[in-house]
Amino acid sequence: MNRLVFPLMLLGSFLRAETVVSIQGEDFHLNGKPTYAGREWQGHRIEGLLMNSRMVQGIFDDRNPETVKNWAYPDTNKWSAGRNTREFIAAMPEWRKHGLLAFTLNLQGGSPYGYSKDQPWHNSAINDDGTLRGDYLMRAEEIIKKADELGMVVILGVFYFGQDQRLKDEQAVIAAVDATALWVLSKNWRNVLIEVNNEANVKYDHAILKPGRVHELIQRVKGMTTVDGRRLLVGTSFGGGAVPTPNVIEHSDFLLIHGNGVKGPDAMRKFIAKVKTARGDRNIPIVNNEDDHFDFDQPDNNFTTAVKEHVSWGFFDFRMKGEGFDDGYQSIPVNWRISSERKKGFFELMRQVTGKQCCAASSDEPEAREKLAGGGDGEAIENHRTEAGTAPFTADAP
Repeated sequence: MNRLVFPLMLLGSFLRAETVVSIQGEDFHLNGKPTYAGREWQGHRIEGLLMNSRMVQGIFDDRNPETVKNWAYPDTNKWSAGRNTREFIAAMPEWRKHGLLAFTLNLQGGSPYGYSKDQPWHNSAINDDGTLRGDYLMRAEEIIKKADELGMVVILGVFYFGQDQRLKDEQAVIAAVDATALWVLSKNWRNVLIEVNNEANVKYDHAILKPGRVHELIQRVKGMTTVDGRRLLVGTSFGGGAVPTPNVIEHSDFLLIHGNGVKGPDAMRKFIAKVKTARGDRNIPIVNNEDDHFDFDQPDNNFTTAVKEHVSWGFFDFRMKGEGFDDGYQSIPVNWRISSERKKGFFELMRQVTGKQCCAASSDEPEAREKLAGGGDGEAIENHRTEAGTAPFTADAP
């Protein structure tokens, strides 16, 4: 395997990385220093956390002519993958100014509905034989380069359930993981963490992507090194409320968990306690990189509970029934700006927790904070889950 890496590293070695992510114990570091260095919030240590948001659709496209019409922009009545990525990149500096340090991007995206019973669209940077598509990689490269410039980390996912079946066999899955790792290493990007697949315990077709064997892919990524011994940091995520399995804990550099279905702060505290118990003496970071619970105007919510337990938290925002283009970061087409009350609530709380002073003039006042908070928790989300498959907002959605 190293013989394959060596010539690629000669190309990548000439590229200078602006942002270098590393791990020391349970803390993330950027360029040799802990994230949010010295920061405390309400007596809790924020230093070392990797606050993030699920922005998996940054390179989305649809190769199915029967479904691509569903993603039309309301102002043009057509879909544009290039526009989607350009607007993603344009929004990134504002996210960073509010204290966001990381986001999840996925080579097979995520459900454009938030939750879906079926996935007839064809959104994949991976061909059926495991080779990677150049058009997707070009869009991903632009995003990763911008993140590097801004001092941000990309949690790069490879597989998403509902699209993994497009690969013809296990060897194709292995080939895709190898190709992804080699591509990142060859570019000399040091701001990328690898998430082998989103929610390994949820309905994957290939056995090697399921909990019992997914550590084999984690091991493959860890086994690929540059000529100077550098490798990628890697893990995989589990569905809402699921504790990573012992084999994944043993081989991962960090643990990715999800808060979907973890209803409220008390449940979140209990869930995190279970994960820490399972982690045992493996002193590695825990990152919640997907959670669809909000209540950002409340003093106790899933976000604040996680950070008080020294667990990084990630915002999962999708367009719910009755909402429009400005709502949701996973629903295609996406307005990548901080364009809704829910988005404003998340970023304002992020700004307060991380101590950023850039953006809000009077939003520390209780009334302003309430306006920015963005509720929508509980019943609205449960209703959307049960109605998964309802068309998202577009100009001509059926």
